[in-house]
Amino acid sequence: MERQELSLNEAATHVLEECRTVVPGMQALFGFQLIAVFSATFEQQLSPAERVLHLAAIVLVTIAIVLVMAPAALHRQTEPMSISQRFIDISSRLLMSSMAPLAVGICLDVYVVARIIARSRGVAGAVAAFLFGIFLVFWVLMPRAVRHRE
Repeated sequence: MERQELSLNEAATHVLEECRTVVPGMQALFGFQLIAVFSATFEQQLSPAERVLHLAAIVLVTIAIVLVMAPAALHRQTEPMSISQRFIDISSRLLMSSMAPLAVGICLDVYVVARIIARSRGVAGAVAAFLFGIFLVFWVLMPRAVRHRE
């Protein structure tokens, strides 16, 4: 497979577009997470520990949002009139770093939702673990396999 090197400007455009693409979904998830605590079901059907899990999920998604939005802040404050390889490297690391807290936050909230729907901690745990496995396959294992083949 033939590769074409990107210019710094093109690489910066790609990494910032990737960040912009992810942010609306994260923000929507964050909004739903915040609204959930005002539901009567939240207080009635979840144990205190499960409510803390939801808080942990909110914190993790918030961290992911901060990491994804950081490249724009970095660029505006350090190199607003230029692009460097350093900016590309840092931005890529920030974007990649956001994936772990996002995946764990989503899985924790899926556990909470599955616990309410299934009324079973075991089923909820299995659903959350399965989802975490899906994240691992597509966000970690598949990219490594593709990189290894190249």
